[in-house]
Amino acid sequence: QVQLVESGGGLVQAGGSLRLSCAASGSILSINAMGWYRQAPGKQRELVAVITDDGSTNYADSVKGRFTISRGNAKSTVYLQMNSLKPEDTAVYYCNANGRANLYRPFTDWGQGTQVTVSS
Repeated sequence: QVQLVESGGGLVQAGGSLRLSCAASGSILSINAMGWYRQAPGKQRELVAVITDDGSTNYADSVKGRFTISRGNAKSTVYLQMNSLKPEDTAVYYCNANGRANLYRPFTDWGQGTQVTVSS
């Protein structure tokens, strides 16, 4: 069982910044990738940013140049620095990680979500 604990959401005015954190713990042999997804009311969950074990990153077009994903030194923590926030960034943000719990069992797990609200 892998646990992902997120923190850092909140309410911010348009143009402001927030930093999300996600820490993975539990039965983890290796992590292939960690990322952030978001889901706004009435919309499907969408990818925001992902970082792989070799440090490669990928971003949704809507956040490129404004958001930065990074990892902690232990590579079991991921951060999302969000700058120049817009009201359309309002959503519940979910952390995701995938990898291997042991040699025989892969895992894909989600955090509980953290609310980000951007006021205009």
